[in-house]
Amino acid sequence: MGILLVYDVTDESSFNNIRNWIRNIEQHASDNVNKILVGNKADMDESKRAVPTSKGQALADEYGIKFFETSAKTNLNVEEVFFSIARDIKQRLADTDSKAEVCHRQSKLTNKTRELGLRQLLKNHLAVGLEQTTLRMR
Repeated sequence: MGILLVYDVTDESSFNNIRNWIRNIEQHASDNVNKILVGNKADMDESKRAVPTSKGQALADEYGIKFFETSAKTNLNVEEVFFSIARDIKQRLADTDSKAEVCHRQSKLTNKTRELGLRQLLKNHLAVGLEQTTLRMR
């Protein structure tokens, strides 16, 4: 799963809500959900901007997530955000599959080791048993 946390760069209250949204995500979503912080309306004049780029980047850094500024109006970075979250999700799923495969292989190896150990134990036990039987016959 992936979540885009989008705020309006001209509205500081929307930016201030991000921490609450992240808290809700941490409480209700899986631990490994991919998140990207997105400041929208990057095309707006600097005089209308309430949230500087540096503030958005600092918040993203604090949570260890990616950060983009976009403009739905001019299409600035819109595709990049969606491609980025899609790549991140794909990579996470591939990593999860790889880890599951490694665990499965280790489990098979452990079972084989146990099986071989049991066989060796039986062989040793039988060999000792045969040796004792042979000694008794003499």
